[in-house]
Amino acid sequence: MNLSTLARTSLLHLSPLRSTSSTRDNATESVAIEGRNINFSVNTRQGRIVPILKDCSIRIPSGQLWMLLGPNGCGKSTLLKILAGLLTPTNGALYVRRPKSYVFQNPDHQVVMPTVEADVAFGLGRLNLTNSEVRSRVSKALEAVGMSEYLQRPVQTLSGGQKQRVAIAGALAEACKVLLLDETRVCRWCSIHGRWKSDYAW
Repeated sequence: MNLSTLARTSLLHLSPLRSTSSTRDNATESVAIEGRNINFSVNTRQGRIVPILKDCSIRIPSGQLWMLLGPNGCGKSTLLKILAGLLTPTNGALYVRRPKSYVFQNPDHQVVMPTVEADVAFGLGRLNLTNSEVRSRVSKALEAVGMSEYLQRPVQTLSGGQKQRVAIAGALAEACKVLLLDETRVCRWCSIHGRWKSDYAW
């Protein structure tokens, strides 16, 4: 799995995003994310239109880990929320492979169940799984993020970083094909700890 850096970001404008990876795309390689000429603007209370993203293009093959870098306010979180479907671009074409999952900067916006086990299992209720299958997925996902011993732990006793790992475990349990992480510390943790790579290939 390659770690690629998307560079040349600037305030209110993301140049067409390019990978520094030496891996070459080919016609047979499946695509996880592809966006072309994505624009996003907001209207201020004064009636002005402020562009956040301008002509942003991106293509990410499946099975790779990418990191989006740039100064505060350049549009990184906005782009991730557009990829996650939480925001609608002003215009442009976008494809994101499903199922997909998004981990917020603040895990308190996402980790809401009373225990770790219940929170990781929360999204599985819509998948028509047996209780045994749910327990298996939860166990495997928590093991992947190094949180197996926290299975019955109340979520309010966890640190912020531990809650983010629980949120990632919930996404892995749902077998997401695209995982979007809006937090650099979590991205760095994922790039270092490769326990989930062999079992969760996107």
